[in-house]
Amino acid sequence: MTPFDRPPVGMNLARTSKVVAQAFDAALVEAGGTLPVWLTLLSVKSKELANQRELAGMIGIQGATLTHHLNAMEAQGLLTRRRDPENRRVHQVALTEAGEALFEKLRLAAVDFDKRLRAGLPDERLAEFAEMLAALRANVEAPSFGSLLTSFPVEKEDIPPRSRRPGRRVKL
Repeated sequence: MTPFDRPPVGMNLARTSKVVAQAFDAALVEAGGTLPVWLTLLSVKSKELANQRELAGMIGIQGATLTHHLNAMEAQGLLTRRRDPENRRVHQVALTEAGEALFEKLRLAAVDFDKRLRAGLPDERLAEFAEMLAALRANVEAPSFGSLLTSFPVEKEDIPPRSRRPGRRVKL
């Protein structure tokens, strides 16, 4: 058996992740939300009055992108923002009643999606899978993986010339 007899783990993981993410997005849209809205509501709900910088970090997006989402969600009446009395540069974010209601709808959709995703899978296998995902994530975050990514040539003169047979043309 060669390493190419089955797709590389990373490729398989990336494809599966994309399909699952698209299905989860569709479930949230059907429930009246989106993934950014769900992540924002979940983050605010899990932490009383999270400030915008902490919120962006929890969601994994840039501050400017978060501001765009918060502006839209505030205009829809889902949350409020107010300046922190101790630090006027910081905004505190809280859910409104409408935000709480949407949070509950999206929570139910997320729980239902998770149940469908786990259907037929024994708890032991799911626990093993969670450990495997954690190990894959740790491998990617490891310094040796990062050095592999940064060891590629960055200067044009560091890139070796391609060898081609004379007279051979490649059409793209």
